Amino acid sequence: MDMEALMAQAGELQNRVSMAQEKLAQTHIKGIAEDGAVIVDITGKYDMAGITIRPDVLDRGAPAIEKLVMSAYNDAKAKADATIDEVMGAATAGIPMP
Repeated sequence: MDMEALMAQAGELQNRVSMAQEKLAQTHIKGIAEDGAVIVDITGKYDMAGITIRPDVLDRGAPAIEKLVMSAYNDAKAKADATIDEVMGAATAGIPMP
């Protein structure tokens, strides 16, 4: 493979990855704890976009709420990881690596 073709492939890969990153920044993923007691909304770049806590949960106290928020975040992160793998995999598919 000549250098010009290699540079063209690198440019194409960079463009695809950049577009995938933009898509992920605009993708929202919801993590849910205890049937919707707490819902955490993050982007595909792990930026927090929102937290919803059902009013009846507030009576449980801070330690219980903290656990629910962590559980919802962990659920969202696991879903985001899968989404990132899918989007980035699609972005790099078909580009031969030297």
